[in-house]
Amino acid sequence: MPDSPEAIRIERFVEKHFKVSPRYEALPEGVLGYTAFGPAGVTAIVITTALDEEGGSVSERRIRTTLAHEAGHGLLHTHLFALGEKPGKLFDDGHDRPEILCRDVHGAPNKARYDGRWWEFQANRAIGGLLMPGALVMKATAPFCEQVGGLGLTALREDQRERAARELAEIFDVNPVVARIRLDDMFPRGGDQQTL
Repeated sequence: MPDSPEAIRIERFVEKHFKVSPRYEALPEGVLGYTAFGPAGVTAIVITTALDEEGGSVSERRIRTTLAHEAGHGLLHTHLFALGEKPGKLFDDGHDRPEILCRDVHGAPNKARYDGRWWEFQANRAIGGLLMPGALVMKATAPFCEQVGGLGLTALREDQRERAARELAEIFDVNPVVARIRLDDMFPRGGDQQTL
């Protein structure tokens, strides 16, 4: 992890931690990426070429977010496959596919879209922690915060929330929605804000 707020090198994290290099392949419409597992853990992380073909910073940030989502599967769900307790098949269309967990486009018109499965929820939650580590977010949000209460807890000023989200999106090279979600996790709106 860097000492100061900056974009996390998520592709390097994937390569070092899982000992696999992310691959880019054509995937079914609506599927952004997947993580393949074997008995010893992650065997592949694959991202759709469609994201790369879009070009631009929004697309590059979606690739980073998808890599973080897939890394979340690798960190949180390897035991399901190593212990032989994997979740049910993702695609219920009769085709024999590798055992995978994948990131789908919400609302995409296909059978493989996200449907609230707990492992997808967990992988989505990993995105913020991997791309925007808490300690670095605290440093980056300092100009937008104030000390509140008898204990002097750090709170994000509500009138600065959107400005902070835009700034964090640039610093951490994520789309603004990712920054907003992370800020809402770390500094819930109203009442006691800071969470550990």
